[in-house]
Amino acid sequence: MEEPKYDDFRDLRVWKQCQNIRKTFWDLCKKFPGEEKYRLSDQMIRASRSSTACIAEGYGRYHYQENIQFCRQSRGSLYELIDHVGVGVECDYVDHKYGESLIKEIKTAIRTLNGYIKYLKNRKKTK
Repeated sequence: MEEPKYDDFRDLRVWKQCQNIRKTFWDLCKKFPGEEKYRLSDQMIRASRSSTACIAEGYGRYHYQENIQFCRQSRGSLYELIDHVGVGVECDYVDHKYGESLIKEIKTAIRTLNGYIKYLKNRKKTK
């Protein structure tokens, strides 16, 4: 099987999924009350941005182990977002049903990221 060709990290399916999550959270946080600007909103925006930024930085390292480590950091940011969604639901900033759909989208990205990490580990073994 021929290996897929990527011009850069923006071609990765997982990066695109996280980019979509990042956009979603940016729009969501605009609706939060002003007092959350430097609290929950800031935390959500930072975690969502970190998810894509870590994938990009790892991709640019050109060493499998470093790339894997940055992907793990991205995964941590995605799990952080799941917790933040829970806080948003508890504070009545996020509708419960919408919160569940956000978590489902985040978990899908985590599964894709886990697959990418597995791919990187396998590539590391064969090089």
